[in-house]
Amino acid sequence: MLFSDGMPQRTAVKSAIGPLLREWRSRRRLSQLDLSIEADISARHLSFIETGRSRPSRELVLRLAQTLDVPMREQNQLLIAAGFAPEFGERSLDDPDLAPFSAGIDLVLSSHDPYPCLVVDRSWNLMRANRGVGVLLSQIPEDAPARLLYPPINVLRLSLHPLGLSSRIVNLSQWRAHVLGRLGREAATSNSAQLRDLFDELMEYPGGLDAESIEGVAIPLILRTDGGAELEFVSMVSTFGTAHDLTLAELSIETFLPANAQTADAMRQLVGEESPLSGESGR
Repeated sequence: MLFSDGMPQRTAVKSAIGPLLREWRSRRRLSQLDLSIEADISARHLSFIETGRSRPSRELVLRLAQTLDVPMREQNQLLIAAGFAPEFGERSLDDPDLAPFSAGIDLVLSSHDPYPCLVVDRSWNLMRANRGVGVLLSQIPEDAPARLLYPPINVLRLSLHPLGLSSRIVNLSQWRAHVLGRLGREAATSNSAQLRDLFDELMEYPGGLDAESIEGVAIPLILRTDGGAELEFVSMVSTFGTAHDLTLAELSIETFLPANAQTADAMRQLVGEESPLSGESGR
């Protein structure tokens, strides 16, 4: 027997995908009608999926997930909830299959020396870094808590913790506003419990939030070194846009470019000196 829209009638199907799909739709502020139009399915079919009266095909799960801009890791969760195998694999960055990508990352890191460049996963844990990052790490106070420097190093925690790099950040309230705004958006977009917990933790740190007094075209990171010099950087983020592997898809490469000639000259001098990561590609 068929419904009037051509969809086969089925008895109630127990599936966990309905509540998950409804949650993602609510996060994207879409009605069932909006989503059904964008995903090219009937609103009735979508309603049946969300209420558990119909089980979607694997292809439909992926189409709905992509329409809702669900991150790849969470797309796997939707597939599992619907009774299917995950679509996206996850391998170590040292896996032989990822060797060309790993080598490319190392090339990017080394090519940006003496300016800081680092690789983080989606939870902002440090994966690799160049010698320029070693200069920044060398500015962290000696009494910094061991957990800040013990792998996996979370770069946002390390930068905003009152005993971490924040004591060196001249424009701390501005930089905190930038970092927490970005982290909050990522937590909301990905629905990651880890990012939400990290956001809540960092919000408790002192330093203020000032996003109103920014001048210029970008928010800089301004650091005062042990020697009293000020280093001023603007950041640029790169990702693998066509990755089909979770490890690659969730990596970000962040480069800190000198905002003035004085910073460029200082970094060339500082990287020439011994630093914690001197002589390494960051592996």
